[in-house]
Amino acid sequence: MKGRWAAGIAPRNFAWVIRDHLAVSERPGGYARNHRRVRRQEEIIWLREQGFTLVVSLLGSPHNLHAYDEMDLPWAHFPFGPSSEPRLVLPDLFVHLQGWLGQGERLLLHQEELGDRVMGVIAGFLRWSGKVPSGPQSIAAVERIVRKQMGPLGRQLVALSPELETGPAGRPEETAGEADDVR
Repeated sequence: MKGRWAAGIAPRNFAWVIRDHLAVSERPGGYARNHRRVRRQEEIIWLREQGFTLVVSLLGSPHNLHAYDEMDLPWAHFPFGPSSEPRLVLPDLFVHLQGWLGQGERLLLHQEELGDRVMGVIAGFLRWSGKVPSGPQSIAAVERIVRKQMGPLGRQLVALSPELETGPAGRPEETAGEADDVR
């Protein structure tokens, strides 16, 4: 029994967006009143054991970041709370995601729960980066991946994605500034 638990447990609603490179889930340990420290630790162990090299938190607060430090799991924080302006957060996030994926990082992106905001962010990234050619196709792909329908908030983020800053010739810039917190 010890060996099974030593490998940890997968975060809830875990799904690969780009197999072996980019995944999404709810916050390790659960969200809000359901959050449990022991579960968080088991899920972070699982992430480490699965070879994740970076956790990208979209939480509006620094919750969980200390736990990643304690478990020696690198993290980046792009606060994207309910009142955050997408045009101020998403361009930097998308450029960083593109760079990390280009470097072969294995990423987990999360917010409190796997809902419209995360679905919209990830579908918007797929469209922005050119990995999926249109908004409806990126929405359909993410809905299929997470087995959940995207609501209006997520769809608005996808619609916004082509308007976000890009580098020369309409391609994402190769380098970017630093995230709010990258460890």
